[in-house]
Amino acid sequence: MPQLPAPDYPDDVRARLETDAREVIARYPDSRSALLPLLHLVQSEEGHVTRTGQRFCAEMLGLTTAEVTAVATFYSMYRRRPSGDYQVGVCTNTLCAVMGGDAIFEALQDHLGIGNGETTDDGKVTLEHIECNAACDFAPVVMVNWEFFDNQTVASAKHLVDDLRTGAQVEPTRGAPLCTFKDTARILAGFPDTREGAVEATGSAGPASLIGLRLAKGETHPARVVHPRGSGAPQDERPHDPSPTEHLSSHDAPQQTSASDPSHPAGPVAEEGE
Repeated sequence: MPQLPAPDYPDDVRARLETDAREVIARYPDSRSALLPLLHLVQSEEGHVTRTGQRFCAEMLGLTTAEVTAVATFYSMYRRRPSGDYQVGVCTNTLCAVMGGDAIFEALQDHLGIGNGETTDDGKVTLEHIECNAACDFAPVVMVNWEFFDNQTVASAKHLVDDLRTGAQVEPTRGAPLCTFKDTARILAGFPDTREGAVEATGSAGPASLIGLRLAKGETHPARVVHPRGSGAPQDERPHDPSPTEHLSSHDAPQQTSASDPSHPAGPVAEEGE
């Protein structure tokens, strides 16, 4: 059966949101461009994007609810159902996964008694696995309302969610102080972050993330030759500056292969199964 039209906001909420929405829309030469921040705005009201919020966005921008729904359901940052005060996202992409992210995610599901995308009964924590926080040098990484908690373990992640549920003060590894998901959504809508020290806080990349940038700027370190294990080099031999005839790493020395040396064709060195 077709759904009935979504109910409107109460008059006082509608008036307040309209004031905020007009401020957002005025920033754009084309009002349609304000849809993303407006979705954050309505999410800051109820903690997720409701049908009422989608109707509000459509009316403010002269769009159909179908057009708004198409955008709201495309981006995972817009929640489609009630969620907790703290969105706890465990990175399960390749590097974080092998460094312990998978184990952390499984442990938190058991510890909290909820599955992916579900919320604890007290409404405090919503757990989800997420794809890459762009912080691989701090793996495994957990994010709470988009703030970083780096180098996590199963034990530290359990302690983190317990503190969030009890209201204990929790400090991110780097970045701004924590606030609720609704407050985060309002900031993402483009309104000032009034938390003391939040604007000055930084979540900058670590040394491993900046190596490429330093190389691009020409900030190279002296090359070293490292003898491969089992090469017969003395155990106490130190890496040294290479001569023009040496390779930067003896691992990079050219090796004979079947493609380059027909006298050494490729093939099994033992019978199958041995």
